[in-house]
This record gives sequence, C-alpha cells and structure tokens, in this order.
Amino acid sequence: MTRYRNVVLFVLLAAAWGSAFMAIKAGLGDPSAPGPFFETPVLFAAVRYDVAGVLMLAYAVVVLDDPLPRTRRQVAEVAVGATFLIAAYHAFLFVGELNTTSAAAATIVSLSPVLTTAIARGLLPSERLDLAGLVGLLLGLVGAVVIADPFGQTNLLSANVVGKLLVFAATLSFAFGSVLTRRLDSDLDIEAMEAWSMLGGALLMHAVSFALGEPVASVELTTGALLALGYLSVVASALGFLVYFDLLDRLGPVEINLVSYVAPVFAAAAGYLFLSETIDGTTVVGFLVIVVGFVLLKRDAIRAEVRSVRGGPTHGDD
Repeated sequence: MTRYRNVVLFVLLAAAWGSAFMAIKAGLGDPSAPGPFFETPVLFAAVRYDVAGVLMLAYAVVVLDDPLPRTRRQVAEVAVGATFLIAAYHAFLFVGELNTTSAAAATIVSLSPVLTTAIARGLLPSERLDLAGLVGLLLGLVGAVVIADPFGQTNLLSANVVGKLLVFAATLSFAFGSVLTRRLDSDLDIEAMEAWSMLGGALLMHAVSFALGEPVASVELTTGALLALGYLSVVASALGFLVYFDLLDRLGPVEINLVSYVAPVFAAAAGYLFLSETIDGTTVVGFLVIVVGFVLLKRDAIRAEVRSVRGGPTHGDD
C-alpha cells in the first residue's frame, strides 16, 4: 500500500511541477499573444514566491519547534537558497520562457541533476568524475545544445536561442545553489530553509524587477492571471514542496531526482492542451540524450537503488 501511495504522490508531483511551466507561459504569453505579465516576468516570479513563501512559513511555524535560522551557517544556507535556488533560478526561467515552449523549458531544466552531480564532483576533490561520468556530463550538455538548436537558426542570437540559454542559466543557478547548500549542511529544518529562502528570493526578485524598470501598471489581474499565479504559488510551490519533502524521506534523492525526467512529459501535454504548443523533434531528441547522460553519471546510485528495491545488498553512492 505504501508503495502505491508513493507512486501516486510521485506522479502528482511530476504533474504539478511539469504543468507549472505551462502556467508560467500562460501568465507571460508571447510576442504574438502577450499575457498579463508579458512586460513584467521577474515581478511575476517575485509575487509567486511572496505567496508561496508566506504559505511555507505558516506551515513551518506549525510543524517546527523553532523555524528561525539561528547560526551563521543557517543564515548562510538561507542566503544561498534565496539567491540561487529561488531568485536567480526563477528570474532566468521566467524571462527565458518568454521565447520558448513549456516542453523545451522543462526539458532543459531536467538537466539539473546532471549539472548538480558534475558541480559537486568538481568541488569535492575526493569525488572526481571518471571517464563514464565525464561522458555522461558531455551528453547532458549536448542534449541542451540539441534543444536550443542554434545551428538551425539564421541568427545565433535569435529570441528563441537566447530564451533557451536563459533557461539553461536558470538550471545552472539551481544546480550550483543545490551544491552550495549541501556543502554548508546546517541543521536548519528543510521546511524552514525553504520558507525563508522563498521569502528572501522574492525580495531579491522585487529588487531586480524595480532595477529593470518593469512597468507594474501594465499588469492586468485578469481571471487568467490570478489562476496562473494561484496555481504556481499554491499547487506547484507550497503543496508541491510538501509532497517533495515527504517523498524525499521515503524514496531518497536518487528516485526523487527522476521527477525531473517525468515533468517534461506533463509540461508538453499541458502546453499542447491549454496553449496549443507543438512538440518539435529536437526537444524529444535532446531530452533522450540528457536522460542517457543522467544514467551514466548516476549509474552506481541507480544500481544500488535497484538492488535495494529487489532486497539485495547495496554498495556505492553516486
């Protein structure tokens, strides 16, 4: 029964996070059909985490004895999370999605586990990548290039290519922030860390939005805008992270990483159903190449996980 529960929650999480890319695109729109937040993508991201951060903090206050970061290390971990996991990741992602599809954005973001592993290995001398790991990293990057399809463009700096590069920058920011928070390894509860990171990241994005001169007056809070914002804040962020925490405890980091590879399927389906987005062949090919790279990088951990599921002895950790 527990196994079925985990499978259902896993699929629901992948659906929530995958369809979030469609909700972002719906709020932003594109040059041919601008959405309510078309001129204010960073403000859109900031308001999303204003709401999500308050909800997460309320949850942390209820379930934790002390939700406040007390030590310098805890404060540093929150600062890293706010800067890289929330502010940089979402600012780049929301701006990038102005000129790319939901499926392409979700597929590029699925490169995150590959980049996280590579960065972690690069920062830890005792865990250098071997030949197979290097090939896996290279394949992941090749997959991202295939999706960006720069050679199929007459202008390498076209909006389509730049949009995908910005999504890649978002993914790199998230991977780098993940490694830094893991290295800091403070004893701050994950619920508190996420809540304060969300609020701090939202504040940083408001500052960036102001610095960019985004026209707040241009935002029309239509029913569609409120639905997109509510879905991103409540379903994808607040509820999504609660499910993620639960599955992380039950499944471990290897299996939960697989959400990144199921989410693009839901992103493509949601984009097609709600926004009539098409799924091109380069996105599919790039996704498959990234998956192969992930398998090569995490082969030892995947092997150990399979043995664990079968009830056999496990060894190794990637």
